[in-house]
Amino acid sequence: MPDSRRLATLVRSGSSVHGELHRLARLLAAFHARALRGPEVSAQGSAAALLGRWADNLAQVYRFRSRVLTEATAETERLALRFVEGRGELFDSRVGQGRVVDGHGDLLAEDVFCLDDGPRVLDCLEFDDDLRRVDGLDDASFLAMDLERLGVPLLGDAFLRSYAAFANDPAPEALHHHYVAYRAFVRAKVACHRYAQGDGDAAFEARLLERIALDHLRSGAVRLVIVGGPPGTGKTTVAGLLADRLGMALIADGGLYGPADGGSVDPLDHAGRLLRMGESVVMDAPWAREAHRRAARRTADASRADIIELRCAAPDDLVMRRLGLRPTDDGPAVTQGAAFQPWPEATTIDTSRTREDALARAAAAADPRPPLPEWIPHHPLMPPD
Repeated sequence: MPDSRRLATLVRSGSSVHGELHRLARLLAAFHARALRGPEVSAQGSAAALLGRWADNLAQVYRFRSRVLTEATAETERLALRFVEGRGELFDSRVGQGRVVDGHGDLLAEDVFCLDDGPRVLDCLEFDDDLRRVDGLDDASFLAMDLERLGVPLLGDAFLRSYAAFANDPAPEALHHHYVAYRAFVRAKVACHRYAQGDGDAAFEARLLERIALDHLRSGAVRLVIVGGPPGTGKTTVAGLLADRLGMALIADGGLYGPADGGSVDPLDHAGRLLRMGESVVMDAPWAREAHRRAARRTADASRADIIELRCAAPDDLVMRRLGLRPTDDGPAVTQGAAFQPWPEATTIDTSRTREDALARAAAAADPRPPLPEWIPHHPLMPPD
């Protein structure tokens, strides 16, 4: 195979590889469609199997913490295990759909050759059958991760989306992020061991891969955002805009408020199912009562999801105009909710300005990711945060 046609070589030279990646995604999906399946293969796609692989890799890099890797490894561990522990239904459904295959297992850009008559993929993982038996999306995520390592994350994302389309795989975005993070962490482990064997340059690569893993784990964290407030404060508008902006499912308040004992919790049951399947959720309801907020927190906790609580607010005169009330009406008790119980956990979203301003504030509160550790490097070809 000509070295000049390696995918890694073409990427490093700045050549356009969009067409090659599209064809490669189709080739990989076709390979997975006819790949070996069965009980032994499917067992490797379970949540328990993935937890085991994470645990093995974390144990193998423990001695490199603070020496090659950073203290951020602890956050990587927490986010990775939390995601898998809360997504048992998602992984079970993937197994049931036949998504777990005897795949390639080591899809690096160095081993892909882009020829005139189509791509060639070499060097599958052979030393451990179980490590090759993975979810097809996990297999494809290896190359997406490697393209990001090479400084072209948008190409990696485009390849993964093309693969999902060819494989007819409507997996949640969170699962895309998780598998890319897992593959990055595996390669970080490999780089750590290369460093221990005398490869001084491998330390930079290990920290770069650690950054990629942590960034994707943060991006893929499953969230429940509850958006509340008294009538006329704009909660429904904010909730809808926020769900669209962040690509989350939207659940309205129907059925949430019933008898004094807490009423129906069907919407929360629905939210819990979505969270367990890897979908983040925005819930639009008044959330006037602390009992309902506690129920939402329990739902998030049971699904190992983050909860973000937002309360919309606006001045009385504006709320009254929105509700069509006159200044002589008994407005404040109606508009601001005399029975609205204190909500100190919520971030207040002022909706008295433009929709864009309220959405920006809500989006910032709903995605409160801290900056990555300063000494985890950027790839020189990647844009800054």
